[in-house]
Amino acid sequence: MVSTAAGVTGSPLRTVRLVLSGYYGFQNSGDEAVLQSILLALEEQGERQGLRIEPIVLSIDPELTRRMYGVQAYHRMRYSEVSAAILSSDGLISGGGSLLQDATSAKTIPYYLGIIKLAQLLGKPTFIYSQGVGPVNRKLFFSWIRGVFRKAAYVSVRDRESAELLSTMGLKAPVEIVPDPVMGLPLKAPVQNHAGEASPEARRTIGVSVRFWNEDRSELNGIAAALQRLLDEREDVAVRFLPFHLPSDEKASEYVAGKLSDAAAGRVTTARGVTHPQDMLAEAASCDVVLGMRLHSLIYAASQKVPMVGISYDPKIDQFLHRLGMNAAASTAAFDVESVVRECRRLLLHRDEWLKEKEAAIEELKRQAQLPAQQICSYFRSKG
Repeated sequence: MVSTAAGVTGSPLRTVRLVLSGYYGFQNSGDEAVLQSILLALEEQGERQGLRIEPIVLSIDPELTRRMYGVQAYHRMRYSEVSAAILSSDGLISGGGSLLQDATSAKTIPYYLGIIKLAQLLGKPTFIYSQGVGPVNRKLFFSWIRGVFRKAAYVSVRDRESAELLSTMGLKAPVEIVPDPVMGLPLKAPVQNHAGEASPEARRTIGVSVRFWNEDRSELNGIAAALQRLLDEREDVAVRFLPFHLPSDEKASEYVAGKLSDAAAGRVTTARGVTHPQDMLAEAASCDVVLGMRLHSLIYAASQKVPMVGISYDPKIDQFLHRLGMNAAASTAAFDVESVVRECRRLLLHRDEWLKEKEAAIEELKRQAQLPAQQICSYFRSKG
């Protein structure tokens, strides 16, 4: 199939149909950002290499996905739709995100491996796109992952720890370590960030991403205590909650907001009903500091060069922060209010110093975020 669109040289672009398998359609801003980032990277790299990438997304809510991204979408849990989509395609991409882990459910790994294996049985090339692998507590899954990944045309993971885990599983195939795809997600339009403005009256906004984790809500209570300290210390500080997974993160945000004093209520707001990833990216970009539990809240902030304070509930938080030479200020296992207050205070006062120190690393991560799309497009270009 040949597209009617013309490339830079005037020659037509060859169409390549690719199925995308991931945690899509669940109204999780982070995972939707992964999808948006992959779609944009494939489009950009495809055009550079004379290809028109036609995505087919497997989603729990195909109508939502079609409406949001203007792509073909099929129900990820209906075998007839999945198999038909793969049969009509030129290949399958699995990722990104934390798809291959068994911490949340023992069914997750078999599902995603099953999709990849089906594509391989149907003779389609498969590509592992910046996945976070692990934790994998059931050793039974080691041979399953190794066997499927061994037959993939390309494997990339989003951190060194994932690559090391695959090596422990006995995978000998080349594995490329790249950033999370969301590091390459652009804004729809420039956002005015007021950080660093000279006016002493300028309000400093702390973006806050929280989720439920501990049953006793101790981590949320700790975050509320830290925010209250910061609000009490500085009249020019405001809090903007950024719920990433709807509706649960809105409820977690309401829980924390409910712990703050009535006197601070006028300086506390919530970004409600934000579903498009680039809209949430703009929210993060407009903050002066982001205090985040959600991984993608930290990635959004980093990509927009906004200082961030991480709260670790999962190794993936620490793994991302380490790539920027940073550590989490606290963890859900042992929440340190003083550490969080101290780090937020430091970054509010010294944003320029933080940016000077981290900017080169951020730019390099953004460049590397394009590598999987480059490799996949190069594969199809080489096939002529």
